[in-house]
Amino acid sequence: MATVFTAEPKAFPKQAAKEKSPAPTSRLDGIVEESLSFTLAEELFVTSTVAVTLLDTRVSPFGMRVRIALEQKGAKYEFSEQDLRNKGPILLEMNPVYKKVPVLIHNGKPICESLIAVQYIDEVWNNKSPLLPSDPYQRAQSRFWADFVDNKVYFPGRKTWTKKGQELEAGKNGLIESLKLLEGELGDKPYFEGDKLGYVDVALIPFYSWFHGYETFGNFSIEAECPKLIAWCKRCIQNESVSKSLPDPQEVYVFFMELRKKLGLE
Repeated sequence: MATVFTAEPKAFPKQAAKEKSPAPTSRLDGIVEESLSFTLAEELFVTSTVAVTLLDTRVSPFGMRVRIALEQKGAKYEFSEQDLRNKGPILLEMNPVYKKVPVLIHNGKPICESLIAVQYIDEVWNNKSPLLPSDPYQRAQSRFWADFVDNKVYFPGRKTWTKKGQELEAGKNGLIESLKLLEGELGDKPYFEGDKLGYVDVALIPFYSWFHGYETFGNFSIEAECPKLIAWCKRCIQNESVSKSLPDPQEVYVFFMELRKKLGLE
């Protein structure tokens, strides 16, 4: 489905099946045929009312990053919910390497991987709400911690709801250790980059909607372990760009339950 965020979902335009074209009879025919052919993304761009489309799923923390960045910049975009169990042609064309969301499509061109997309948004919509610091060293530090979130929060956190026994405990302990390191990096600052929502905040805050699931299946309290980090989470949620982009934690919990049943854990 594709919607202009935050309107009610509407049907994503279906692509008509194309008959195989006969081989061009001349070089000129081939040029004309090539000039008339459209990729799915180009067709989407031509028929869309906006220049930006986001291929995504509501519960993806990586997609949430891109949504927050777009909202921070005030960029109008269409949200296209993807069925990852039955991946459609637009997703496969736009991300043929990884075949996963999110994919930001701007003027018919895809930008894959969430942190790369957030950086792209920050550079293109550079007249409002900068996310990355202007200082090269500080910018490098922000990228370091955002990468840390990908490797040291997502992967151990996933074990809390996809594993049992020792593997679950290892994931839980690894997650707590990583969150404490992030809490130390945050210190007494309102946000990771200072006084305003920035790149590291955008990278990490989507996982706040996943914390309830982590805690429920891992049987622990993140707030008890990292109270300052949870205070930061609550501060971030006060930003409309964040509150509009994160799903209800219960929605994520239901998603976890569905996957746990498929994994034979329930």
